Amino acid sequence: MLLERFLRYVSMDTQSDPASGTYPSTPGQSTMLRLLAEEMRAMGVADVKMDSFGYVTGTVAATPGCEGEPTIGFLAHVDTSPDAPGANVKPQLTDKDGDTIISTDGTTLLGGDDKAGVAEIMTAAEYLLTHPEVRHGKIRIAFTPDEEIGHGVDHFDVEAFGADFAYTMDGGVAGELEYENFNAATAHISIVGRSAHPGDAKGKMLNATRVAMDLDAMLPDSERPETTEGYEGFFHMMSLDGTVERAEVEYIVRDHDRERFEQRKALLVEAVRGLNERHGDGTAAIEVRDQYYNMREVVERHPRIVERAARAIEAVGLEPRIKPIRGGTDGARLSFMGLPCPNIFTGGINFHSRRESISLNAMRKAVEVIVGIVRL
Repeated sequence: MLLERFLRYVSMDTQSDPASGTYPSTPGQSTMLRLLAEEMRAMGVADVKMDSFGYVTGTVAATPGCEGEPTIGFLAHVDTSPDAPGANVKPQLTDKDGDTIISTDGTTLLGGDDKAGVAEIMTAAEYLLTHPEVRHGKIRIAFTPDEEIGHGVDHFDVEAFGADFAYTMDGGVAGELEYENFNAATAHISIVGRSAHPGDAKGKMLNATRVAMDLDAMLPDSERPETTEGYEGFFHMMSLDGTVERAEVEYIVRDHDRERFEQRKALLVEAVRGLNERHGDGTAAIEVRDQYYNMREVVERHPRIVERAARAIEAVGLEPRIKPIRGGTDGARLSFMGLPCPNIFTGGINFHSRRESISLNAMRKAVEVIVGIVRL
């Protein structure tokens, strides 16, 4: 059922849209969330709800005698990235060394981020419901929209969810276990220039687009996504839209260390101040908005949550690969909302691209890890 479930989910177009004014941001997400609610009810998940924001939640009740155990949550997001085409996905299945590799046909992303996590949670829930001999406490399940555009848990009710701790199924290759991520912010810079005829522009023209280029040149060349790895942070120019008279620049700012993160934001603000000193007040304005923080600040206060997941990974014959996320998950924000929430592998690689693929064997291991985490 795992493969069939996954293939059904990736056939649905659920790309999120950062320019949308709705929540969820696209109708395809709502369609899939309603489908998941129906499937959960059909398999016997209790207390299934879909709220006005599209969040779908449900409960696998504790087995008899285990009602006093901690309530564990599992979450995954249904949206796929807008970074590559996501409609009309045509999965390709290849047998390789006793495994089935599911990939794209090269024209779209696959959608394993995070429909693999959705399929794994659903398959684990079905297994537990049909194998009552597996003793476990209460389990809460949630499927969310719009994680890829940073709004996945904007309206999530942690108190109503009622879990003591949780895990997002949203990681990469088999064995990955992550409980630290970037601190993240966006920076929007508006630049006002002055137009003049190019044949008579000396001393008159101020080209807003070139001012934006000057701003980027003030930032360290060695601190960009293409030159960093591991714990190294960066500045990333996401977009530059400009003319002579006006330019709009979008950056994302990332760092695992909170102090360096604050220094990065301050450097951008100082660079904008320098532009105004050089070209006149009002030339440039900056708005910085924090997105999420490093979940390690919260999760490390609850080491048993990580230990529990690591033991479950070892129990299925894998070596836990504990590493920092060079990005973020819903779990980062949930951790600061009061729900400690590390991240567990789903089995895929090359997410957000036309080269995305996933291992069916790794997906099966992820299902076993979920069962192992809750098993008493």
